[in-house]
Amino acid sequence: MQKLANYISVDQNIQFGKPVFKGTRVPVQSLFWHLEKGISLNAFLEDFPGVQRKQAEAVIEWGAKRFELPEIIFDETIVG
Repeated sequence: MQKLANYISVDQNIQFGKPVFKGTRVPVQSLFWHLEKGISLNAFLEDFPGVQRKQAEAVIEWGAKRFELPEIIFDETIVG
């Protein structure tokens, strides 16, 4: 896995310094809000077309490793 900094950035002038998907103003937290509400990754990407699938998958993968989740399915849901 590449460095997370390849996919997200933090700039005090963008979204008050919250982590955003690199090259966008989309907060990374919005991805997790969508997933928490049961909204699929595909729907999130449709809602935020500036975010690349590769970026979202990398952030999810990072989170899964960080919290030691055993399995991820990217096309619709995250399962454990």
